[in-house]
Amino acid sequence: MTAAPARSAVFLDKDGTLLDDVPFNVDPARMRLAPGAAEALSILGALDNTPLIVVSNQAGIAHGRFSEAAMQTVAHALEELFAAHGARLTAYYYCPHHPEGTDRRYARVCECRKPLPGMLERAAAEHGVDLRYAWMVGDILDDVEAGRRAGCTTVLVHNGNETEWQLTPLRRPHYSVTRLDHAARLISAWQRSGAAVEERAG
Repeated sequence: MTAAPARSAVFLDKDGTLLDDVPFNVDPARMRLAPGAAEALSILGALDNTPLIVVSNQAGIAHGRFSEAAMQTVAHALEELFAAHGARLTAYYYCPHHPEGTDRRYARVCECRKPLPGMLERAAAEHGVDLRYAWMVGDILDDVEAGRRAGCTTVLVHNGNETEWQLTPLRRPHYSVTRLDHAARLISAWQRSGAAVEERAG
């Protein structure tokens, strides 16, 4: 019997990568796709058997800026944005914690807050994803580190949102692009060829 092929996935950071970065925003009316994101969703939505999963730190919950219940509204808005561009949101994972939070229920160190890989590992377990064949795409090096720790191939959307550049082996992206649609084309090319594209970051 032939073994089933390993299941890939694309993990997307939300704020600053998929959406314009509006701090502590949970209002769907202010959720705007980042440059290149509409095209990226169209490209990623055409991939075969590849879950599209959003993973996002939401420290506003720990800081009392909005309730955890607001994440249901955000998830629904994301589903509509994906569908409008021919893609399907498989799942939305968020971390509500922050060690300096003002809400004691969420003020703690956790395993899910990026740069730790907890959200990716949970998503992989729940959706049958082989992380060795998955991608993590984000706009800062915490996203890269979370992806590397999980065993994913990482893509940094180098759009100016990373300002500290504390580079370590875990924080060096496999690839670097300037827009999300460039990342989507890279992933699509890899999926079609079954081999990495030679655009590795230095």
